[in-house]
Amino acid sequence: MIDIAVHNRQGEELESLRVDEEIFGGSVRYVLLKQAIVMYHANKRVGTAATKSRGMVRGSTKKLFRQKGTGNARVGNARTGKRVGGGVTFAKVARDFGKRMPKKQRRLARDSAVLAKLLSGSVVVVDELNFDQPKTKAFAEVLGNLNIERSCLVTVVDRDDNLYRSARNIPKIDILAVTDLNAGDICNRQKMLFTKDAFLALINRDHVDN
Repeated sequence: MIDIAVHNRQGEELESLRVDEEIFGGSVRYVLLKQAIVMYHANKRVGTAATKSRGMVRGSTKKLFRQKGTGNARVGNARTGKRVGGGVTFAKVARDFGKRMPKKQRRLARDSAVLAKLLSGSVVVVDELNFDQPKTKAFAEVLGNLNIERSCLVTVVDRDDNLYRSARNIPKIDILAVTDLNAGDICNRQKMLFTKDAFLALINRDHVDN
């Protein structure tokens, strides 16, 4: 069992939650976790780089001059990759670098990522993160009270525009709904900050695996 303290926005401990490792698979599946991270980075690649091959370059296909008798080196047409303005010999074409994983594997990888954060003490739970209006300074104070000084993934039950606008100008802070959690985003940040409702929803699997 893992004990997780629940803090208020001032950093004071209010209560403690006990979490069974078996909820997240019992152990960290490193092989599956790596596969999910590779997929995460591959799916972020745009893959739009492209260059023109000699068949795409405008120009005549006629040989520029005869093969012999001119004193020059032999040459082909103006589209050849050996000449300025010609096509690229091995032209790049747009391609899709995306990878896929079955849904069950993605869920297991997510659970392994959360369990790895729990075991390393990188999970912080706060009772609530409600803001009446967007206020970056107020949210930064909350992070300071909770000793979150580097990158962090903030997880909430539902998207909150005031919270999102309060955090968007703070570097290396991302906000995700608990239903959108994935291994790539979890491993891409040093710490995870859960609201209590989001953490309980993850433990109880309330609409998380739908």
